[in-house]
Amino acid sequence: MDSERSTKIKIGENEYSLVLTTKATKKIAARYGGLENLGDKLMKSENFEMALDEVIWLITLLANQSVLIHNLKNPDDKKPLLKEDEVELLTSPFDLAEYKSAIMESMYKGTKRNIKSEESSKNTAVG
Repeated sequence: MDSERSTKIKIGENEYSLVLTTKATKKIAARYGGLENLGDKLMKSENFEMALDEVIWLITLLANQSVLIHNLKNPDDKKPLLKEDEVELLTSPFDLAEYKSAIMESMYKGTKRNIKSEESSKNTAVG
């Protein structure tokens, strides 16, 4: 998986790439009303259990994007999708706190724009 577009985390014995895809963005928008509301929801959850549920849902969603991409590109070597129950059983609350920053990093990587300057600018005044 392209490291410019993803952030790696380890869940149990397996490494996953968290990737913000258009598909994931649509699911986040349906759940939170848009990416801009995501941070508020994570920080202002009514209770600890709800906050954990949101982080687990996001980890599962973003990690499964890399699995779905792999399965699309490798139809003869499909990997199983990660389940929220697996994330809950194979992680600790301490892990989830670390994953929050990985979630935010993958969101940043998924939404950043690469702006390239032209080599020679036709608007530059020549002296």
